Amino acid sequence: TTKTSIAADVSRLMLTGSIKRESPINTTNRRAPPGIEYFLPLFFEQTQTLFDYLPENTIIVSEHDVLQQAGIFDDETLQRYESARHDIERPILPPEQLFINRNDIENKISSFRSIQWQDYEHEQKNSINFNSTAPPKLLINARASSPTEILTQFIQSKPGRILFAAESTGRRETLMSLLQDNNIRPVLFESWHDFIESDQLLGITVAPLELGLSLHDPMIHVIAETQLFGQQVLQRRRRRAQQRDSENVIKSLAELIIGAPVVHDEYGVGRFLGLQTITAADMTSEFLALEYADKDKLYVPVSSLHLISRYSGASPETAPLHKLGSGQWERAKKKAQEKVRDVAVELLEIYAKREAKQGFAYPLDENQYRAFAAEFPFEETPDQQTAIDHVLRDMTKSRPMDHLICGDVGFGKTEVAMRAAFVAVMAGKQVAILTPTTLLTQQHAQTFSDRFSEWPVKIDSLSRFRSKKEQDEIIKGLASGQIDVVIGTHKLLQKDVRYKSLGLVVIDEEHRFGVRQKETFKSLRAEIDILTLTATPIPRTLNMSMSGMRDLSIIATPPAKRLAIKTFVSQWHDSMIIEAIARELKRGGQVFFVHNEVDTIEKQVRKLRELVPNTKIEFAHGQMRERELEQVMSDFYHQRFNILVCTTIIETGIDIPNANTIILNRADKFGLAQLYQLRGRVGRSHHRAYAYLIVPSRNIITAEAKKRLEAIESIETLGTGFTLATHDLEIRGAGELLGDEQSGQMQEIGYAMYTELLEKAVKSLKEGKTFDPDLDAKDTEIELHIPALIPEDYLPDVHARLILYKRIASAKTDESLTELKIEMIDRFGLLPPSVKNLFEITALRNSAKLLGVDKINLSDHG
Repeated sequence: TTKTSIAADVSRLMLTGSIKRESPINTTNRRAPPGIEYFLPLFFEQTQTLFDYLPENTIIVSEHDVLQQAGIFDDETLQRYESARHDIERPILPPEQLFINRNDIENKISSFRSIQWQDYEHEQKNSINFNSTAPPKLLINARASSPTEILTQFIQSKPGRILFAAESTGRRETLMSLLQDNNIRPVLFESWHDFIESDQLLGITVAPLELGLSLHDPMIHVIAETQLFGQQVLQRRRRRAQQRDSENVIKSLAELIIGAPVVHDEYGVGRFLGLQTITAADMTSEFLALEYADKDKLYVPVSSLHLISRYSGASPETAPLHKLGSGQWERAKKKAQEKVRDVAVELLEIYAKREAKQGFAYPLDENQYRAFAAEFPFEETPDQQTAIDHVLRDMTKSRPMDHLICGDVGFGKTEVAMRAAFVAVMAGKQVAILTPTTLLTQQHAQTFSDRFSEWPVKIDSLSRFRSKKEQDEIIKGLASGQIDVVIGTHKLLQKDVRYKSLGLVVIDEEHRFGVRQKETFKSLRAEIDILTLTATPIPRTLNMSMSGMRDLSIIATPPAKRLAIKTFVSQWHDSMIIEAIARELKRGGQVFFVHNEVDTIEKQVRKLRELVPNTKIEFAHGQMRERELEQVMSDFYHQRFNILVCTTIIETGIDIPNANTIILNRADKFGLAQLYQLRGRVGRSHHRAYAYLIVPSRNIITAEAKKRLEAIESIETLGTGFTLATHDLEIRGAGELLGDEQSGQMQEIGYAMYTELLEKAVKSLKEGKTFDPDLDAKDTEIELHIPALIPEDYLPDVHARLILYKRIASAKTDESLTELKIEMIDRFGLLPPSVKNLFEITALRNSAKLLGVDKINLSDHG
């Protein structure tokens, strides 16, 4: 076991009273549990580190500042220990018993042969340079009349051979196109060594380098993208396209727990009892055990797991369990199918109306757009780039756009909106950005102004922070067309606000607006384009998007170096509040303390000042005067004080990268979307962020509140705002799609199956066919009487096995099965024969189903 895990176990034993801190550590301690006498000497006497396991001939390679960083870690760890060492209730071990310190690291490294690498910026006198120098800066100015002037001059000076290195194939094509437009024509090479062996003077290849270099012998300059476009965040991630369609998110079994309701396509709703291994006729197989009404059991072979999906549509407790063999499921499914056909017809009418509407097809100037995009200081994540492409595609079509961008806080939704706004303004249209709060209006106005600073675009904001005179001038500017982009709250919906040529409306955090407010914009012009941004789409919005009534893009890939937020649910303890605040302040950060009661907020501030006396604390709420509130938020942004006690006024969009701890008082009173939004106010930089949800005793919290808290605490993975919306869907119920009568159908057969039937109905009617939901629902039954399972000794984790069974059974192509094989070998080792059999059976079923085969049975009797 690792030293850290041992420390955790010792701390737990101390905490539970099994070991007393003041007790002598020896084998005669009567309070120690059985076996601890072997455990304690191992921990306290053995101080082995990673270095002790290295062979004598090891060469250690390290960065130039590794010892400096180790020293910083030592100081921070010691400070944390000193601040918490006197807490008797939660004793902790001293740092020297947990971590190796800086001096020991230095001594250990010096006992081996070592290589220390440096970049040119930190080059030292005694360093060895392999006949190279720092690369030249050859920045491309996309707005200049001759964007590549500096690069062209460098090439004409005949400095030697030049190789351009792009980070990906897509970026290589973009760079190639830009260079060719400016009469620079590099030859394409598959790899850098192909270029070395050639005699070409100019080449381009894919090589993800942060920095290039200039070699002297032979004279070759490797030009990385950073030398051409400035410092961008280059992300090292696999570029394999990930399919994230909404149905797969809903149907995923990744969060399935014992007792949870599931839907079997042929037998209906039952409860999941776990995976069970059954041996029959000397053949061992693994089955999914389901319980139906009257305690009836159904065992589903893992090879048929594609027929199982999570039930969503009502709370797990009220899920309607069906009686096996009663025809109850068939009747419910048939009734739902009839209703679904009616909904599909209605949907097609909506499609037809949308397609018939004539909107404005925006012209796209590739050179101008490329120049604007190049000014984005980061690299687009794959999901973000996909969302941008989809929005631009919709804007260049002649029908009005109604597009929803669902992405976690800080994942780049605003940049998507700015790209769309740029295209609209360059086409002579005005853009309105609708935000739910004045603070977010102010922040967006600053962000847009910075982003468009080099372009002839007039940007202004309309909110209660502006004086009456300023508001009147802005309204005049919109009517005359002098203002290109306006950012504002619901004031943009006032009757006296008129636009000369409104083309695009961006609605940020749409769940904060009512349907009537959003429809006001749509009624202004039939051809208006709508772009909606949200981190947690409300269930109705989710329904509409999944049903094809709106276009949906999900941004689920986190930016580079972004860490997930650690979330803790706890009752109020003074010591915990003090420690949470002290921990953040000692690393130079700031703290949000959310107290959503204006009447008692000043009392809460006084209490916090008593707990952390040497800290400057201010408060903010929506009932303050505009200028006063603006000043407080500005001071917090500029780090003039450390702790902001506030109401949910910070909920939407406010971005303070230095604030990475948030404490939510009475978190049980917030909705799930609210909790998610508030938690998203931290963790917007590369620092680890912490969220503390303070609640009263669990006995007095409502069942709904407990579910919300469990959901928010369980989701620590980045990019799960979309998944969170499905939690919200289950807790609140699916609701209606196009009418109240649909709610009962969803609850009866489950949301996943309802949307699946709806998609099939729409597809059939679009193709002019009769809707037959059972046409491709029949599954091929396969009995080969060979072991086909993932052995427990190959993958012990039941949860992981369940997910892999589902993925294998759901794979529809040989290519996807091959990818899964590669992934499993990479993660767990070579496939055992039974796993190979499982893959073969799945491939056989896919082929048989295409041929219309109902059953395949292999036996000794022929």
